[in-house]
Amino acid sequence: MKELIKFIAEELVDLPDQVSVEEIEGSQTSVIELKVDKTDLGKVIGKQGRTARAMRTLLNAASAKVNKRTVLEIVE
Repeated sequence: MKELIKFIAEELVDLPDQVSVEEIEGSQTSVIELKVDKTDLGKVIGKQGRTARAMRTLLNAASAKVNKRTVLEIVE
């Protein structure tokens, strides 16, 4: 899951070397924290949060296959 979010984020931003992804795993739920440069934050979130929502939808579909819940947090 972590690699999926990292790939998507690196393709969206202008500074792909500033993208960092951390995964905090629990027994039932995983939290993925995405950090990007402040100048690229709008590109990751998108208009009215559409890009972020799309990334969360893809993440939910991928995590459903492994019967786990995954949450995406975009950290400033």
